[in-house]
Amino acid sequence: MINTTINLTVNGQDQQCPAETLLPDLLLQLKMNPQLVAIEYNGEILHRQFWPKTVIQEGDRLEVVTIVGGG
Repeated sequence: MINTTINLTVNGQDQQCPAETLLPDLLLQLKMNPQLVAIEYNGEILHRQFWPKTVIQEGDRLEVVTIVGGG
């Protein structure tokens, strides 16, 4: 198997990840806590139940918003 990388955009920044990367693994690679973020995937909010089955594809666009607590 050839180890290839794909290009994607996360929060307006060009990123790369290994082909066949699942969304939760990408978040961990980016040092983001999957429990504390919301994701817009290619222009649509992606519900958390779909994350484990979402394979990152070449050219994907993600907006990752961190949930901030406060008071």
